[in-house]
Amino acid sequence: MREIIFDTETTGLDPATGDRMVEIGCIEMINRVATGRTYHAYYNPERDMPMEAERVHGLSSAFLSDKPLFRDGMEELLEFLGDSPLVAHNAQFDFGFLNHELGRCQREAVCQSRMIDTLAIARRRHPGAKHSLDALCSRYGVDRSHRVLHGALLDAELLAQVYVELTGGRQIGLELAADVASDNVVEVAVFRPTTGKLRPPRPHAPSADELARHKVFLATLQSPLWTS
Repeated sequence: MREIIFDTETTGLDPATGDRMVEIGCIEMINRVATGRTYHAYYNPERDMPMEAERVHGLSSAFLSDKPLFRDGMEELLEFLGDSPLVAHNAQFDFGFLNHELGRCQREAVCQSRMIDTLAIARRRHPGAKHSLDALCSRYGVDRSHRVLHGALLDAELLAQVYVELTGGRQIGLELAADVASDNVVEVAVFRPTTGKLRPPRPHAPSADELARHKVFLATLQSPLWTS
């Protein structure tokens, strides 16, 4: 099963008021294992970058000024996404910006039936707890020490690990083996049985002394059920 875990960075919170997507990062997973294939791009939003948004992701207007427009890299992005389910944290937000950019290019929106929202999954699994990506990384022991600012590809990589834990985690006794397919490394879960020496079974039959003491004990019972 192929899935794409993705994240976006934007100029703000609402594309309907003129905010634009400025970065997207995607991680390919097959059977909940990262294959090593990724897609990452920055986009020129053709507008200024509000200071409050820049403080979140560190992407300035100057940095983005020479980056391609979304329409210039759209086909490559769509080819990478394919028809796979798309996993995001607070997925309505990311789908909203992705589909807004597609709409500006007169392209069909990505159907929300493909959407998997890890925020909704986390709320069901851990009601009353904190559900931010940072909080979930802490809960599941995912190292985020290198996450100083938000970044689409970095956050997608963290979310991929969190998603595995939210949907069952790595099974004990499974290890990863490399399997090369189409010049891309795909990690496959393989069961490896223990090779340790088996201990001999312990004796379970009662000794003569135990049988004698048990007979004495039974004689003390008054009207036991098995004699009625």
